[in-house]
Amino acid sequence: MRSVLSTPSLARLSRRAILMSLPGTALLAQDEPQDQWDNVARTVAVGDVHGDCDAFVKTLQMAGLLDTHADWSGGRAHLVQLGDVPGRGPQTRQVFDLLMKLEKQAAAAGGRAHALIGNHDAMPMYGDMRNLTPEEYAEFATPDSENLREQAWQEELASRPSSAGGTPTAADLEAYRQRWLQEHPPGFIELRRAFAPDGAYGSWIRLHNTVLRINETLFVHGGISPAVLPLSISKINRTIRAELLHPSKFEGLIPQLDGPLWYRGLAEDDERKLSPHVNAVLRTFRVRRIVIAHTVTRSAILPRFGSRVVNIDIGLGRFYGRPPACLVIDGQGTRVLHAGKSIPLPGTEPGQRLQYLRAVAEADPEPAVIQKLINDLQATAR
Repeated sequence: MRSVLSTPSLARLSRRAILMSLPGTALLAQDEPQDQWDNVARTVAVGDVHGDCDAFVKTLQMAGLLDTHADWSGGRAHLVQLGDVPGRGPQTRQVFDLLMKLEKQAAAAGGRAHALIGNHDAMPMYGDMRNLTPEEYAEFATPDSENLREQAWQEELASRPSSAGGTPTAADLEAYRQRWLQEHPPGFIELRRAFAPDGAYGSWIRLHNTVLRINETLFVHGGISPAVLPLSISKINRTIRAELLHPSKFEGLIPQLDGPLWYRGLAEDDERKLSPHVNAVLRTFRVRRIVIAHTVTRSAILPRFGSRVVNIDIGLGRFYGRPPACLVIDGQGTRVLHAGKSIPLPGTEPGQRLQYLRAVAEADPEPAVIQKLINDLQATAR
């Protein structure tokens, strides 16, 4: 398996500066979350959120899971959020706080709120700060942020090796300082601490699942590749949780391009060639469909392989600008809610996929985005 990065893309900051003042080093052992569920009457799945709590709330309200106060109103339903809470939006902390609240409220009502681990959830735990916005850092800033930055800067200076070219000039040092401050805005250190293995959000993330089966549907952020297929659901989940406990190692299943957090084959590869593998996944995990996110469609929830695979990452929120959409599985069947309209997921009969896309276009505030898919599908069918 190939790794997404040979080493973590760490912004320059000493480990001591990141971890100082963290509450101890012992991590509390907790019960493993259940990762297989049967007899669930209603399941709602939402793809990548990417720091847009407003869009997430709107989607959950559309599905009847939240009331006007953003409290759980879904009763015994199960919500599955397929990961990628951080990155590209200004409300990452708000989304995490909402999910933490909904976990408790849903369980008290007899339902569940499942927050799966995506690659962007793991990235800040590894120090990979790509795609994080200034607004996300600002969410973690405090009145003490400047003092923390100054302490971290002094740690950085002390950790620098002696220059072979002699002592740097004051101008060189000041230029370096300004670059360093730009790379470490107010809130940076607090965010890194919060996503440490025993930080407020890191400790929460690492106790969750990567793969989840509910009834006859398998949910996973990226997908199940041929390399991962031999692993059981529990094995995958335990492995990811164990790796998140020691993120400084940056090895194992998490950084692999064909691992469950990064794999894109189910969303991008040729359906005819990959169909035998999809069938093998369905047989192995005893499910009828696989629901994925990670690979943004920028259009609609897209069924593939005759709806045996469903990509629900439409690009929710302000970064991509797509409307609220989610997948609903209940007594009425399997359907998509797109901008408030309920649309049955297509089957394998000729013309059903085209009919589905036309229905989505009718509901979409920007139908031209969907019309391109319709045109491409019609051209292929000629």
